[in-house]
Amino acid sequence: MSWLPSTATATSSGFVATPSVPLPFFFSRLRRWNPPHILPTGNFPAATDELNTTIHASRRSFAFLLLFPASMALSPSSAAAHPIDLDRYTDEAEGFTLLKPSSWAKMEKAGATALFEEGKGSNSIGVVVNPVRLSSLKEFGTPKFVSDKLIQAERRKESTKLAELMNVSERLGHGGMPVYQFEYSLDSTRGGMKRIFSAAFVASKKLYLLNITYSDQPENPLDGEIRTVLEHILHSFDTT
Repeated sequence: MSWLPSTATATSSGFVATPSVPLPFFFSRLRRWNPPHILPTGNFPAATDELNTTIHASRRSFAFLLLFPASMALSPSSAAAHPIDLDRYTDEAEGFTLLKPSSWAKMEKAGATALFEEGKGSNSIGVVVNPVRLSSLKEFGTPKFVSDKLIQAERRKESTKLAELMNVSERLGHGGMPVYQFEYSLDSTRGGMKRIFSAAFVASKKLYLLNITYSDQPENPLDGEIRTVLEHILHSFDTT
């Protein structure tokens, strides 16, 4: 499975994706999967071992992809003391739509299909779209499997002090498309305590990833009203 829209260059260890735009280090280290022409059977144990190893590597790569938008928020901020007005944002070219706070500015960032930030960027909404060889997320794994890989990847980051999964769910998007949703808390040296809401789906051979990052500091925790708004944004993420 290839998770990145990129070209490949040969190395001694295989093919490494070379993104057309600068991306975080874990993007540039993802391996491209070249599927075999013949499916291995019990008569080909070596081929089976190689395929299993490649699938496991691709699953780890998927978890790293989920982490990308969450890394955009680097500094703490206080939660809003007033309701958040929402506007609908639609990207016709990439084929997705979602709600976003009307006051949040659209920013440009390498690797992000869409990025909206509040103030100095401590609270953000990021969307990444990449081509894949899947028709549905179910071909990759269950919501629980994906969430486990996501949290494992967060915990391996040097800046992470604590990462705890809070909620995993699945809903149906446009046309009955499965959408996986995750919520977890993150404490890191790059911004302190944050709450992350993520959603992922596959449509038209593209992987769509949404990450909502919001400050959740002990002295100013995420309140119920803001949480409801963020969940509303999460549930609005869909194809056009």
